[in-house]
Amino acid sequence: MFFPTSFPTAIRRWLTGLFRSTVLRIVVGLILLLLLLDARLPFRPHVAYSTIVTAGNGQPLHAFLSRDDKWRLYTELDEMTPLLRETVLFKEDRYFRWHPGINPISLVRAAARNLLTGRRTSGASTITMQTVRLLEPRPRTYTSKLIELARALQLELHYSKDEILQLYLNLVPYGSNIEGIKSAALLYFGKSPDLLSLAELTTLTIVPNRPSSLRPGPNNARLVQARNEWLLRFRRARLFSDEAIADALTEPLTAHRRAAPRLAPHLSRRLQREQPDQPIIHATLDPTTQATAERLVQNYVNRIRALAIQNAAVLVVDNETREVLAYVGSADFGNVYDGGQVDGVQAVRSPGSALKPLLYGLAFDAGIITPKTRLADVPTSFDGYAPDNYDQRFNGPVTAEFALANSLNIPAVALLHDLGTSKLVASLKRAGFSTVNKQAGVLGLSMVLGGCGVTLQEMTRLYTGLANDGVVRPLRLTNAPGRSAADTSGQVLLSPEATFLVTQTLTQVTRPDLPNNFDNSYHLPRIAWKTGTSYGRRDAWSIGYNQRYTIGVWVGNFSGVGVAELSGANIATPLLFQLFNTLDYDAPNGWFKHPARSNWRLTTRLVCPETGDVPNHFCTRTISDYAIMGVSRYQRCQHRRWVLTNPAGTVSYCAHCRPDQSTDDTSLVVRRSYPNLSPDVLAYYQTQQVPVELVPPHNPACDRVSGQAGPQIVSLNDRSEYYINPRQPASMELRCQASNDVQTVYWYLNDRLYRRARPSEAIFFKPRPGLLTVSCADDKGRYRTLHVTIRPE
Repeated sequence: MFFPTSFPTAIRRWLTGLFRSTVLRIVVGLILLLLLLDARLPFRPHVAYSTIVTAGNGQPLHAFLSRDDKWRLYTELDEMTPLLRETVLFKEDRYFRWHPGINPISLVRAAARNLLTGRRTSGASTITMQTVRLLEPRPRTYTSKLIELARALQLELHYSKDEILQLYLNLVPYGSNIEGIKSAALLYFGKSPDLLSLAELTTLTIVPNRPSSLRPGPNNARLVQARNEWLLRFRRARLFSDEAIADALTEPLTAHRRAAPRLAPHLSRRLQREQPDQPIIHATLDPTTQATAERLVQNYVNRIRALAIQNAAVLVVDNETREVLAYVGSADFGNVYDGGQVDGVQAVRSPGSALKPLLYGLAFDAGIITPKTRLADVPTSFDGYAPDNYDQRFNGPVTAEFALANSLNIPAVALLHDLGTSKLVASLKRAGFSTVNKQAGVLGLSMVLGGCGVTLQEMTRLYTGLANDGVVRPLRLTNAPGRSAADTSGQVLLSPEATFLVTQTLTQVTRPDLPNNFDNSYHLPRIAWKTGTSYGRRDAWSIGYNQRYTIGVWVGNFSGVGVAELSGANIATPLLFQLFNTLDYDAPNGWFKHPARSNWRLTTRLVCPETGDVPNHFCTRTISDYAIMGVSRYQRCQHRRWVLTNPAGTVSYCAHCRPDQSTDDTSLVVRRSYPNLSPDVLAYYQTQQVPVELVPPHNPACDRVSGQAGPQIVSLNDRSEYYINPRQPASMELRCQASNDVQTVYWYLNDRLYRRARPSEAIFFKPRPGLLTVSCADDKGRYRTLHVTIRPE
């Protein structure tokens, strides 16, 4: 403070000190009062934002109303471009960067004008004060103004200038139920704020002054006039270049009310349900891939709807990042009649045969099989469970790779029986199969044929693991900043070697889309894939992968109604190949190769084609097969065995009854080789009338019973109960499987001979209620017995 020099020095010093101490005290007192009020009456604004789901590139996919039914979308800081900041600040608060929330000069000027005119003709609200008013609306009184001033100072105390400007831009009204610059940009111009032009931004800064009378669309002519007036002010203030102003002045105004984005509805609703208070959810979807998948799914279901098949679901995953690029929950979200709002990606369904690749991979790792190992595809009973193939046919002994590529059921169930259901269940639990985890205690051999519950997301994640050396990681639906695929821990389900063998096998089936022209097929992506069809033809699956993508397809009815024409191979696979051929046509990615590392354990070896085992002295030819060093079984081939017979080949001998034991005459015994077939394969050959060289009947004079097991009874299950109608009792079947040296079997009921039969012959009897002992003996004296209970219905 300055005083005239005529004042005495002492007086001048006293007045200066008094003034300084008084001002200082007032300032300190106001600061302390503000801090006290802030502590006693804290101001922590909470805004209920709308939720918007964006794609991986930031494009809006789906928007939801806020809890109070407003379109109030959250504007991120990086969407507040310099052009947006300068336009808004010039129009609303030019000194925003310098004042503490209130502008004293503007307050004094406004108060003077209002006093002179006797009415409110000029306002002095800063952006901070306007933000307070938007957060806490009050009547327009002087008391409200004082509270508004205090709240503005509080807001400045806790938030940066950018945060306050962001809050203001998120709350500014645009008429109807639209609030915030982002909501207005999206609903009036169809774009995010950072993509708005100078003319569009200027338009949106004008609307909040009179949101009802200047609403874009019906008032565009008035808006253009007001917009151009402000653009000319910008020119006079040299806020922007003359070229930019000239372009903005001539730019037509196309603003009108648009519908909120409604893409990817199933995923968007799922994410909004899982993160209800998150204003922006950054999904991993690729808009082009999503739109392509939705279009292909809808068109395909429209074509198959004549077969009474109403729906389909698709998931497309990037194998490198595990990001979900397309998420189609149903063919038509708006179809309320066919369950269009059901999310087929999360629906629990039966997988059919789609779990077989994991089973075979586990069997490779357990050393039970190699690709050329022979498995029996013949009628087999597993403790009363007798599975059948999809086509109701049997193929006899087949290689493991053929059985997997052609999805044969009996070899798969036999493998699971040898491996143990607990190992498959444990692997599925580690892979994140939640329903399997709940059902673990009751799952049996049928699970590999669809007797368990899975979702499309779980199945696609499993196959993504096959595309990544057997390591399964969670799929990424959202893309958090700074997060990568390596941030999520993985579960090793299979070794890289077993995964490679599974992948090679799943490429052996002829593609349904393979054209005759090589030039066309050259551009098609190579795919490993597997199908599945559930019991009752309720679910059709086809899941494929290559180095770039894993795509899961489910087709069926959400109602659970089966359709005779529904199958994975015929219905789901065409859609799978349409997706691959569209999304990955002529892609530069190669195919899976052997890793160039020293610990790669996969090698090749020569095996006998009859069994897939290491050649023995009976083997006359060999083929090449893969084997995992130190894991795959090393077993000599035993597809034939030596049998002692008489020279005529009509009687066989054992070591106990051979006739040359008491004489040196070696001509009495001849050693011949015979096929070493298992009883189930032999029974199948005999049923199919396949010529088989049988071992001659054993020496009738032999009084020693062979140590081998007797015939296996396959038509009844030991310790089981069977119900009959006493008035009209149905016949029960007796059937067994015996080794190939057996000519005749004898059936006993309650220790009484019932009938004599050939080993492959099925016979029948009329049961009576009560306990029943069933025995089957062969002509070597070997036998088996089981006990059942017959009860009346």
